[in-house]
Amino acid sequence: MRLPAITKRTRNTLWIVGAILLLLIAALYLRTIAPPEAARLLPESDGILYADLRPLRIATHFDEKPVQRDPAFQQFMDATGIVFERDLDEVAISLHRMADPHGPNGPVAYSQVYVGKLDARKLSAWLATEAANTESYAGHTIYSIPSEGRTVRVAILGYDTVALTNTPTPEQIHSILDRYRSAAMPFSGSSLLAEHYRDIPQLPLPPLAWGIGKIGLPLSEGGNGSEQAHGGAIHVFGIELPIHADSTFVSYLRWTGSLNLHIEEQSGSPAEAAVTVGALNNLLALAQGVTNASLDSKATQQLKTLLDATKVELHHDHAEVTTVLPDEMVKEMLLPTNRQH
Repeated sequence: MRLPAITKRTRNTLWIVGAILLLLIAALYLRTIAPPEAARLLPESDGILYADLRPLRIATHFDEKPVQRDPAFQQFMDATGIVFERDLDEVAISLHRMADPHGPNGPVAYSQVYVGKLDARKLSAWLATEAANTESYAGHTIYSIPSEGRTVRVAILGYDTVALTNTPTPEQIHSILDRYRSAAMPFSGSSLLAEHYRDIPQLPLPPLAWGIGKIGLPLSEGGNGSEQAHGGAIHVFGIELPIHADSTFVSYLRWTGSLNLHIEEQSGSPAEAAVTVGALNNLLALAQGVTNASLDSKATQQLKTLLDATKVELHHDHAEVTTVLPDEMVKEMLLPTNRQH
């Protein structure tokens, strides 16, 4: 019995179906390796921090512990129904270096995108009562709220997403809203994200949190407990760190039964990286000696465990620091008994 011949029209249909399937597979693959949408919405910046709280919430149940809050934040929660421990799933933050570190923003301004469960009606009602004025942009309302000499601009992007900035101008919140319109494109985002996100390994599982940008940015002049020394060196509480303020960092936090932290300084040359590794190892040995001399508190014992698990290594022109965070330390960070917001 002869099988019916495949007609030209049937072959063309099969080719079209096959091409569509390949495009769908490619699109799904690109989405899996693309930066999270919350991070892609962020404007141009000097640094980016991102965290996915959902796996940690499942692993530690930090949302089930009672938390004491200051009255102002409790009023916000009562009005909006948002409980951050329970409702916040993702947070992405961009850091913007300020030309005047002594201005209202200090050395760094922020843009933030939050993803989670929220009641947009309640939240918009609260924002309307707090805002000094509003602006309509790209189909969204921007609420401008005075705060400690700055203006915090807030926009509800969707049913589960909120963006805010405390930058001096509305340029950054406008950029977030513009990016939101093209968020379906998997590789949209800032130039910093495009340049360095590929340095963060995504297999076997994406990291819980990561950061990219300038190491010295949060430690610049006027920062809390720190200052930028002359010549670009960074001092923290009077101790000079062997890291230049303009060095680029890539860091990530991965869960493998415990929390593993990886921090990488991308130097300009192997020689510079070798100097950094040598100096960091000297500091590590000094810190280990101090903790070994005094183990009279639980915090010191946890610090000793952390330092003993820390390694500083040279990989071509990169200085890499890896460590394992003690379980007790992680629980105390996630499950505080008295938190002030």
